[in-house]
Amino acid sequence: MPQERTSPLRAVPGATPRERAALGKAARRRTPRSSHHAYEPPAGRPDPLDLLEAQSATRVPELVPIRYGRMTESPFRFYRGAAAIMASDLAGTPASGIRAQLCGDAHLLNFRLLASPERHLLFDINDFDETLPGPWEWDVKRLAASLVIAGRANGFTDKERARVVRATVRSYRESMIRFADMRNLDVWYAKVDEERLRAVAAGKLAAAGRRRVAGATAKARTRDSLQAFARLTEVADGRLRIAPDPPLVVPLADLLPD
Repeated sequence: MPQERTSPLRAVPGATPRERAALGKAARRRTPRSSHHAYEPPAGRPDPLDLLEAQSATRVPELVPIRYGRMTESPFRFYRGAAAIMASDLAGTPASGIRAQLCGDAHLLNFRLLASPERHLLFDINDFDETLPGPWEWDVKRLAASLVIAGRANGFTDKERARVVRATVRSYRESMIRFADMRNLDVWYAKVDEERLRAVAAGKLAAAGRRRVAGATAKARTRDSLQAFARLTEVADGRLRIAPDPPLVVPLADLLPD
Protein backbone atom coordinates (compact mmCIF):
# COMPACT_ATOMS: atom_id res chain seq x y z
CA MET A 1 0.00 0.00 0.00
CA PRO A 2 1.36 3.49 -0.79
CA GLN A 3 2.62 5.58 2.13
CA GLU A 4 -0.20 7.84 3.24
CA ARG A 5 0.04 11.34 4.64
CA THR A 6 -1.18 11.32 8.22
CA SER A 7 -1.08 13.32 11.43
CA PRO A 8 0.34 11.55 14.52
CA LEU A 9 -2.37 10.02 16.70
CA ARG A 10 -1.87 7.41 19.38
CA ALA A 11 -4.63 5.13 20.56
CA VAL A 12 -5.06 4.91 24.32
CA PRO A 13 -5.84 1.34 25.48
CA GLY A 14 -8.85 1.32 27.77
CA ALA A 15 -9.81 4.91 26.97
CA THR A 16 -13.30 5.96 27.96
CA PRO A 17 -15.80 7.13 25.33
CA ARG A 18 -15.18 10.71 26.45
CA GLU A 19 -11.42 10.31 26.08
CA ARG A 20 -11.85 8.74 22.63
CA ALA A 21 -14.12 11.62 21.63
CA ALA A 22 -11.46 14.10 22.71
CA LEU A 23 -8.86 12.31 20.58
CA GLY A 24 -11.23 12.40 17.62
CA LYS A 25 -11.92 16.11 18.03
CA ALA A 26 -8.20 16.80 18.21
CA ALA A 27 -7.67 14.84 15.00
CA ARG A 28 -10.47 16.78 13.30
CA ARG A 29 -8.87 20.09 14.30
CA ARG A 30 -5.63 18.98 12.68
CA THR A 31 -7.41 17.62 9.61
CA PRO A 32 -10.79 19.39 9.30
CA ARG A 33 -13.60 17.91 7.26
CA SER A 34 -13.27 20.77 4.78
CA SER A 35 -9.83 19.44 3.80
CA HIS A 36 -11.58 16.47 2.13
CA HIS A 37 -13.89 18.53 -0.09
CA ALA A 38 -11.99 17.96 -3.35
CA TYR A 39 -9.20 15.96 -4.95
CA GLU A 40 -6.61 17.56 -7.19
CA PRO A 41 -4.11 15.22 -8.89
CA PRO A 42 -0.61 16.31 -7.85
CA ALA A 43 2.19 17.01 -10.26
CA GLY A 44 4.04 13.82 -11.04
CA ARG A 45 1.05 11.60 -10.30
CA PRO A 46 1.96 8.00 -11.22
CA ASP A 47 0.51 6.78 -14.49
CA PRO A 48 -2.48 4.54 -13.57
CA LEU A 49 -1.57 2.10 -16.33
CA ASP A 50 1.93 1.76 -14.91
CA LEU A 51 0.39 0.81 -11.55
CA LEU A 52 -1.76 -1.84 -13.22
CA GLU A 53 1.24 -3.22 -15.09
CA ALA A 54 3.23 -3.43 -11.85
CA GLN A 55 0.40 -5.44 -10.32
CA SER A 56 0.11 -7.67 -13.37
CA ALA A 57 3.79 -8.58 -13.16
CA THR A 58 3.01 -10.51 -9.95
CA ARG A 59 -0.06 -12.33 -11.31
CA VAL A 60 -0.68 -15.40 -13.44
CA PRO A 61 0.22 -14.14 -16.95
CA GLU A 62 -2.58 -16.10 -18.68
CA LEU A 63 -5.21 -14.36 -16.52
CA VAL A 64 -3.99 -10.78 -16.97
CA PRO A 65 -5.77 -10.27 -20.34
CA ILE A 66 -9.03 -11.44 -18.74
CA ARG A 67 -8.64 -8.83 -16.02
CA TYR A 68 -7.95 -6.10 -18.55
CA GLY A 69 -10.87 -7.22 -20.70
CA ARG A 70 -13.24 -6.94 -17.77
CA MET A 71 -11.92 -3.53 -16.78
CA THR A 72 -12.54 -2.14 -20.26
CA GLU A 73 -16.23 -3.12 -20.24
CA SER A 74 -17.42 -0.05 -18.32
CA PRO A 75 -16.20 2.73 -16.00
CA PHE A 76 -17.53 0.80 -12.99
CA ARG A 77 -15.79 -2.42 -14.02
CA PHE A 78 -12.57 -0.43 -14.35
CA TYR A 79 -13.12 1.09 -10.91
CA ARG A 80 -13.66 -2.35 -9.37
CA GLY A 81 -10.24 -3.45 -10.56
CA ALA A 82 -8.46 -0.22 -9.72
CA ALA A 83 -8.19 -0.30 -5.93
CA ALA A 84 -4.41 0.15 -6.16
CA ILE A 85 -4.83 3.23 -8.34
CA MET A 86 -7.21 4.83 -5.86
CA ALA A 87 -4.91 3.98 -2.94
CA SER A 88 -2.07 5.67 -4.78
CA ASP A 89 -4.21 8.77 -5.32
CA LEU A 90 -5.43 8.87 -1.72
CA ALA A 91 -1.93 8.44 -0.29
CA GLY A 92 -1.26 12.13 -0.81
CA THR A 93 -4.57 13.37 0.59
CA PRO A 94 -5.24 14.61 4.14
CA ALA A 95 -5.87 11.95 6.79
CA SER A 96 -6.70 12.23 10.46
CA GLY A 97 -4.09 9.72 11.56
CA ILE A 98 -6.75 7.31 12.86
CA ARG A 99 -5.98 3.95 11.29
CA ALA A 100 -8.17 0.88 10.96
CA GLN A 101 -8.07 -2.54 9.34
CA LEU A 102 -9.54 -1.50 6.00
CA CYS A 103 -11.64 -3.53 3.63
CA GLY A 104 -9.35 -1.94 1.03
CA ASP A 105 -11.92 -2.28 -1.75
CA ALA A 106 -15.13 -0.94 -0.22
CA HIS A 107 -17.17 -0.39 -3.38
CA LEU A 108 -20.91 -0.97 -3.31
CA LEU A 109 -20.85 -4.42 -4.97
CA ASN A 110 -18.68 -5.77 -2.17
CA PHE A 111 -21.63 -5.40 0.21
CA ARG A 112 -24.39 -7.97 0.08
CA LEU A 113 -26.69 -10.28 2.02
CA LEU A 114 -24.80 -13.12 3.70
CA ALA A 115 -25.91 -16.01 5.87
CA SER A 116 -24.55 -16.18 9.42
CA PRO A 117 -23.63 -19.56 10.98
CA GLU A 118 -27.10 -19.45 12.52
CA ARG A 119 -28.60 -19.02 9.00
CA HIS A 120 -29.68 -15.43 9.67
CA LEU A 121 -29.33 -13.05 6.72
CA LEU A 122 -26.94 -10.18 7.41
CA PHE A 123 -25.97 -7.23 5.23
CA ASP A 124 -22.19 -6.85 5.33
CA ILE A 125 -18.90 -6.67 3.43
CA ASN A 126 -18.09 -9.90 1.60
CA ASP A 127 -14.67 -9.20 0.04
CA PHE A 128 -11.42 -8.76 1.94
CA ASP A 129 -8.88 -9.54 -0.78
CA GLU A 130 -7.36 -6.05 -0.41
CA THR A 131 -7.55 -5.72 3.37
CA LEU A 132 -4.67 -3.80 4.98
CA PRO A 133 -4.24 -1.30 7.82
CA GLY A 134 -4.75 2.27 6.66
CA PRO A 135 -6.58 5.58 7.17
CA TRP A 136 -10.28 5.02 7.85
CA GLU A 137 -11.10 7.77 5.35
CA TRP A 138 -9.98 5.62 2.42
CA ASP A 139 -12.76 3.04 2.72
CA VAL A 140 -15.41 5.74 3.05
CA LYS A 141 -14.14 7.63 0.01
CA ARG A 142 -13.93 4.48 -2.11
CA LEU A 143 -17.50 3.56 -1.23
CA ALA A 144 -18.76 7.08 -1.95
CA ALA A 145 -16.97 7.21 -5.31
CA SER A 146 -18.42 3.84 -6.30
CA LEU A 147 -21.94 5.17 -5.69
CA VAL A 148 -21.26 8.12 -7.98
CA ILE A 149 -19.90 5.94 -10.79
CA ALA A 150 -22.75 3.41 -10.49
CA GLY A 151 -25.28 6.25 -10.37
CA ARG A 152 -23.93 7.70 -13.62
CA ALA A 153 -24.13 4.30 -15.29
CA ASN A 154 -27.77 3.97 -14.23
CA GLY A 155 -28.84 7.43 -15.37
CA PHE A 156 -29.10 9.12 -11.98
CA THR A 157 -28.99 12.92 -12.09
CA ASP A 158 -26.33 14.98 -10.33
CA LYS A 159 -28.80 15.79 -7.54
CA GLU A 160 -29.82 12.15 -7.13
CA ARG A 161 -26.21 11.01 -6.94
CA ALA A 162 -25.38 13.72 -4.41
CA ARG A 163 -28.35 12.69 -2.30
CA VAL A 164 -27.29 9.04 -2.34
CA VAL A 165 -23.71 9.85 -1.35
CA ARG A 166 -24.76 12.24 1.42
CA ALA A 167 -27.16 9.65 2.83
CA THR A 168 -24.41 7.02 2.81
CA VAL A 169 -21.77 9.10 4.58
CA ARG A 170 -24.38 10.40 7.03
CA SER A 171 -25.30 6.82 7.91
CA TYR A 172 -21.61 6.04 8.41
CA ARG A 173 -21.15 9.08 10.66
CA GLU A 174 -24.23 8.31 12.75
CA SER A 175 -23.19 4.67 13.13
CA MET A 176 -19.71 5.65 14.31
CA ILE A 177 -21.21 8.04 16.86
CA ARG A 178 -23.38 5.19 18.14
CA PHE A 179 -20.45 2.75 18.26
CA ALA A 180 -18.31 5.26 20.17
CA ASP A 181 -20.59 4.89 23.21
CA MET A 182 -20.55 1.09 23.08
CA ARG A 183 -18.20 -1.47 24.57
CA ASN A 184 -15.83 -3.27 22.21
CA LEU A 185 -17.74 -6.55 22.53
CA ASP A 186 -21.04 -4.82 21.76
CA VAL A 187 -19.51 -3.25 18.65
CA TRP A 188 -18.26 -6.70 17.62
CA TYR A 189 -21.80 -8.08 17.73
CA ALA A 190 -23.43 -5.08 16.04
CA LYS A 191 -25.09 -6.10 12.77
CA VAL A 192 -27.57 -5.15 10.08
CA ASP A 193 -29.88 -8.12 9.63
CA GLU A 194 -32.76 -8.90 7.30
CA GLU A 195 -35.34 -7.41 9.66
CA ARG A 196 -33.42 -4.14 9.89
CA LEU A 197 -33.04 -4.01 6.12
CA ARG A 198 -36.76 -4.51 5.62
CA ALA A 199 -37.54 -1.82 8.20
CA VAL A 200 -35.29 0.67 6.40
CA ALA A 201 -36.83 -0.27 3.05
CA ALA A 202 -40.35 0.19 4.43
CA GLY A 203 -39.52 3.71 5.56
CA LYS A 204 -37.41 4.86 2.61
CA LEU A 205 -38.47 3.00 -0.54
CA ALA A 206 -41.53 3.01 -2.74
CA ALA A 207 -43.44 -0.20 -3.44
CA ALA A 208 -41.18 -1.20 -6.36
CA GLY A 209 -38.07 -0.78 -4.22
CA ARG A 210 -39.54 -2.81 -1.39
CA ARG A 211 -40.36 -5.61 -3.83
CA ARG A 212 -36.76 -5.64 -5.06
CA VAL A 213 -35.50 -5.89 -1.48
CA ALA A 214 -37.91 -8.78 -0.82
CA GLY A 215 -36.75 -10.50 -4.01
CA ALA A 216 -33.10 -10.05 -3.10
CA THR A 217 -33.58 -11.53 0.38
CA ALA A 218 -35.55 -14.46 -1.03
CA LYS A 219 -32.78 -15.16 -3.56
CA ALA A 220 -30.10 -14.88 -0.88
CA ARG A 221 -31.85 -17.59 1.14
CA THR A 222 -31.33 -20.06 -1.72
CA ARG A 223 -27.56 -19.61 -1.57
CA ASP A 224 -25.88 -21.97 0.85
CA SER A 225 -22.90 -24.31 0.96
CA LEU A 226 -24.83 -27.13 -0.73
CA GLN A 227 -25.84 -24.85 -3.60
CA ALA A 228 -22.23 -23.74 -4.00
CA PHE A 229 -21.04 -27.36 -3.80
CA ALA A 230 -23.39 -28.40 -6.61
CA ARG A 231 -22.30 -25.47 -8.77
CA LEU A 232 -18.55 -25.75 -8.25
CA THR A 233 -18.04 -29.51 -8.41
CA GLU A 234 -18.64 -32.40 -10.79
CA VAL A 235 -18.21 -36.17 -10.85
CA ALA A 236 -15.39 -37.45 -13.08
CA ASP A 237 -14.33 -41.09 -13.22
CA GLY A 238 -16.53 -41.79 -10.23
CA ARG A 239 -14.89 -39.12 -8.09
CA LEU A 240 -15.88 -35.61 -7.10
CA ARG A 241 -13.63 -32.83 -8.28
CA ILE A 242 -13.72 -29.07 -8.69
CA ALA A 243 -15.44 -28.36 -11.99
CA PRO A 244 -13.11 -26.81 -14.58
CA ASP A 245 -13.99 -23.37 -15.90
CA PRO A 246 -11.19 -22.49 -18.35
CA PRO A 247 -9.28 -20.28 -18.38
CA LEU A 248 -10.09 -19.28 -14.78
CA VAL A 249 -10.21 -22.77 -13.23
CA VAL A 250 -8.04 -25.43 -14.87
CA PRO A 251 -7.22 -28.95 -13.58
CA LEU A 252 -3.63 -29.24 -12.48
CA ALA A 253 -3.11 -32.21 -14.80
CA ASP A 254 -3.85 -29.96 -17.80
CA LEU A 255 -0.95 -27.70 -16.84
CA LEU A 256 1.63 -30.49 -16.56
CA PRO A 257 3.79 -31.67 -19.46
CA ASP A 258 2.52 -34.73 -21.30
